[in-house]
Amino acid sequence: MVKFLPLKQAVAENLNDGDVVAFEGFTHLIPTAAAHEAIRQGFRDLTLIRMTPDLIYDQMIGMGMAKKIVFSYLGNPGVGLLRRARDAIENGFPRSIEVEEHSHAGMANAYEAGAAGLPCAVFRGYRGTGLTDVNPNIKSVTCPFSGEVLAAVPSIRPDTTFIHAQKADRKGNVLVEGIIGIQKEAVLAAKRAVVTVEEVVDNFDDLHPNLTVLPRWAIAAISVVPGGSHPSYAHGYYARDNAAYLEWDEIAADREKFRAWMQANVIEKSADDFAARVDHLRKAA
Repeated sequence: MVKFLPLKQAVAENLNDGDVVAFEGFTHLIPTAAAHEAIRQGFRDLTLIRMTPDLIYDQMIGMGMAKKIVFSYLGNPGVGLLRRARDAIENGFPRSIEVEEHSHAGMANAYEAGAAGLPCAVFRGYRGTGLTDVNPNIKSVTCPFSGEVLAAVPSIRPDTTFIHAQKADRKGNVLVEGIIGIQKEAVLAAKRAVVTVEEVVDNFDDLHPNLTVLPRWAIAAISVVPGGSHPSYAHGYYARDNAAYLEWDEIAADREKFRAWMQANVIEKSADDFAARVDHLRKAA
């Protein structure tokens, strides 16, 4: 049964060292507050899965939390490199990490297969790419009906998935609006799911019935964290903090500057600080 918990408790009860974990969000509703709480609690040896790792995975990798990353795009959106991830991959600092790269289509299909309880995803893809040369988890299968050769990848079944969303009702159902990305499938594929939300409302009775609602039975814990996706945006609540993405490139370029920023802005902060970070962005939402 879903629990409404403070974020610190929700993370502690649902994440473990060595877990396969997804902090999903596709440019929108990125679960930054949840990732920062995981950093504060110091989890280790995580396999981090996400279609578009950006700042939060750069931060987690830079803090030495990841042993492996599974992804389909690795970068600071609109800016360039993830410098802490690159330092780990190229120089083994602060530790070496394994890398498993896919296409967006490959990961989306793998999440869908995981949500359906299937062992793998079969689809048309990877033709003409070099990914098959560097990723042994990309296989090919022949359709028994048509003879067509198709791509196959293992399904994604995280131990824990974290997402951010706009609303939960008092029963524990969750509403996601705007760009949905793969959040729904990432939750349904996971053994446990933790959702941070902007607010809790009585019910969704006055909303369009085709909006994306995740049922309470698919969720382990909900934490109310206004502003919890900053510096990404939450449709209807606040805009994207573009300046923060530009600033991160300079911060992450230097190991000592990175550690000092993380200490001041993550380790010594809490989820309660997120609401103030988006005040100046709310009118632009």
